[in-house]
Amino acid sequence: MAKAPAKAAPEQAEAAPAVKSKKKLIIIIAIAVLVLAGIGGGAAIFLSKKNSANKDKEHKSEPAKAPVFMALEPFVVNLQSDGGDKYLQVTMTLQVQDDEQVNIIKANMPQVRSRLLLLLSSKEAADILSASGKEKLVSDIIDRVNQPFTAKGEPQKVSGVFFTSFVVQ
Repeated sequence: MAKAPAKAAPEQAEAAPAVKSKKKLIIIIAIAVLVLAGIGGGAAIFLSKKNSANKDKEHKSEPAKAPVFMALEPFVVNLQSDGGDKYLQVTMTLQVQDDEQVNIIKANMPQVRSRLLLLLSSKEAADILSASGKEKLVSDIIDRVNQPFTAKGEPQKVSGVFFTSFVVQ
């Protein structure tokens, strides 16, 4: 019978390390699961904050305002010319920021017309017949109309000029 207890002792010795290794494996797996859950939770929080920030930006941005246009009376001017008389008849529409700008420009229409008549009559026919010449003229018109009407006054906010009629004769 003495042999039986001797056999039992080696089995217990082998069982103990097997139990310890299973416990270590379970602990390692549990720690890995917790770490992955923490990373996943952190990523979910980060992404939800980012998405809510984007949604807030979308809600805070105002819808684009429709452009405001202001038609001007036709202009007829003599152009600079070396050979013969040249005339320009042009009708244009200004694009402005809002109705307040329309009211300001209308209140100062004599100044606007004078500025534009001086500008248009200073041009030569050859300068304004090409597409690039017309684009330069649009830029010049915007610059002239945007000049303040009073000393130290606010400039107007004209953003575009559209020709509705353009005849050089």
